[in-house]
Amino acid sequence: MLEAVVWGVVQGITEFLPVSSSGHLRIIPDLFGLEPPDLSASAVLHLGTLAAVVAYYRRDVAWMVGGLGSDPAARRMAAMVVVATVPAGIVGLLFASAVEEFQESTIGVGVALIATGLVLFLPRLAGRRSGRAEDLTTGNAVVIGLSQALALLPGISRSGMVITAGMMRGLSPEESGRFGFIIAIPAILGAGLREFIDLGSASALSIELMVGTLVAGVCGYWAIKFLIDRLARRSLAPFAVYCVGIGLVTLIWL
Repeated sequence: MLEAVVWGVVQGITEFLPVSSSGHLRIIPDLFGLEPPDLSASAVLHLGTLAAVVAYYRRDVAWMVGGLGSDPAARRMAAMVVVATVPAGIVGLLFASAVEEFQESTIGVGVALIATGLVLFLPRLAGRRSGRAEDLTTGNAVVIGLSQALALLPGISRSGMVITAGMMRGLSPEESGRFGFIIAIPAILGAGLREFIDLGSASALSIELMVGTLVAGVCGYWAIKFLIDRLARRSLAPFAVYCVGIGLVTLIWL
């Protein structure tokens, strides 16, 4: 039960804060001598984080789905979400084996975490923008989608890459977070489905796994709210420093 709670907290928080969930799931077992969650546990924990982001952005999801036939802004937003999702899907299919091999490299994950930290400093150079997600061009949506594809590498933060790309392409910090978390819905759903497919069949849910999934959902919801509130007032610099620091720890001690 304790391990289920630990992995629920790790999955929920690191999935949405710009610190790389895949990187932490790789290095935490080595740092603390824990057994990493197996494929069935990881697949189910993804359901918790999926529920968190859908719950937080339920109004946006309902607006896009309900407005597909009558609201041009909703149709455009939905189209940009699809455009931004496609690059990660293509890269995931083409390079799945290479990504799995990369995950076995502790040095690679450490370097990727440092790279994430350095990228998170970039918005400070661009200044504060004021664009809205509904006004994204197709080209900018593709750029954001490509940044999400980079996060298939363990240690590269999906939320960090997407939010940074959005801010560099003219979105306000809050809108970068909003768009980045909305396109996380198909990304997390796809990751969870892939793990279920790899399993071959769904495993029976244990009470421990159900608790871990609930914890992942609660922590994920909190992490989204925390980051959006922070984006409205402050920079990503503390997360950048953290990623560089944990990356250096990984390279030196693991």
